[in-house]
Amino acid sequence: MDNPRNYKYTKDHEWVKLDGDVATTGVTNYAATQLGDMVYVEMPDKGTQVTQGGSAGALESVKAAADFYSPLSGEVIERNEKLLDDPGIINAEPFGEGWFMKVRASNPSELDSLMTAEEYDEFEKSQ
Repeated sequence: MDNPRNYKYTKDHEWVKLDGDVATTGVTNYAATQLGDMVYVEMPDKGTQVTQGGSAGALESVKAAADFYSPLSGEVIERNEKLLDDPGIINAEPFGEGWFMKVRASNPSELDSLMTAEEYDEFEKSQ
């Protein structure tokens, strides 16, 4: 599965897509594959303030548990409630229906510190 070219990426294998000041976030296919079948997701409530690189939730799979780190700072304006009942959506569609949360970015320039798809492709190969 190719990494979408119009997204930005973190070294913790999260992605972000900015539309205006709304950042949709999730985990990459690489992360979903490494973790295995998702069985539980913990997400922040709407209105929660998150900071770039700070823990914003957790993912549990049959193989491991991992924190989800927010790629950008801001206020959580929506979370993907579908994941609470069916965390496996992350494995099936990590870049689509498996998105994690939407954040109203308080500092969109933080995007500049994230990797482009091409940079992330190279980073992923080195893992």
